[in-house]
Amino acid sequence: MDILQVKNLTKKFAIKNEKDFVAVNNISLSLKEGEILGLLGPNGAGKTTTIQMLLGVLTPTKGEIFYFGKNLKDHREEILEQVNFSSTYTNLPWRLTVRENMVYLSYLYNVKNREKRLKKIADTFHLNNLLDMQIRELSAGQLTRVNLAKAFLNFPRVLLLDEPTASLDPDVAEYIRKFLINEQRQFKTSIVFTSHNMAEVEQVCDRVIFISKGKIVADDTPENLAKTIEICHVELIVKDGLKRTIEYCQKHGYQYKLSGRNIVVDVKEKEIAEFLRGLMDKGVFYDGISIEKPSLEDYFLQNL
Repeated sequence: MDILQVKNLTKKFAIKNEKDFVAVNNISLSLKEGEILGLLGPNGAGKTTTIQMLLGVLTPTKGEIFYFGKNLKDHREEILEQVNFSSTYTNLPWRLTVRENMVYLSYLYNVKNREKRLKKIADTFHLNNLLDMQIRELSAGQLTRVNLAKAFLNFPRVLLLDEPTASLDPDVAEYIRKFLINEQRQFKTSIVFTSHNMAEVEQVCDRVIFISKGKIVADDTPENLAKTIEICHVELIVKDGLKRTIEYCQKHGYQYKLSGRNIVVDVKEKEIAEFLRGLMDKGVFYDGISIEKPSLEDYFLQNL
């Protein structure tokens, strides 16, 4: 079942004395119940603009958005009671405490059993020692945690998360990723997820949509997108013959990166055996070798 449908969504911004800027260009997508969908693309691709339209913050120039089979334009209040979001690009009122913000927002979303829910959220996101601090006093990482906590206040059926782990310490980011996966599995929460951390997207997302210049250029699983890249990364710890290895790479057009006696060479998977045989013929000896197959990050970099 598609819990969210987007049809021919377009957003243009008027620029004085210039042609309109098209931030999002006629995109259509869907989100299934219980699915985590990655929305990827370089800066300026249209990801944040798309999420703002999905929230009703921006009005599309054309196109339609449907949640639960209902048009957002006509059923905005009913729909948004079941949707929430978190973004590194928005802030809560700075002069209110974390507790005051959470209480206010719980009324806005008409949260039932308010006191119990607020306690659960504070415990889950480790906010108890922050509750009496004003938002302006928090670090970037603490702000990210508070924004995420806010996003779960109303037991949302659909979550829109824009860079949800930005500024978080690695251990906290990993905790959040596992929490999101658990919410998906336990409550069938549907999530649209943007991130510049490709390893994170591979871990969390069931499917990925890649946007470039406002258009969708790919829609597939992270694994399938990575498979479209031919290049593997062959890392060698060279014991003898580092100079000959570099010369061999330069002669045959292999891209490489050097760090001490470690060299990482970009080689097509079908050419790896020939590459290693060529080094052996040159008298190159190495103490260690590792071969890293293409990842979602390789796909992202190739499509910038």
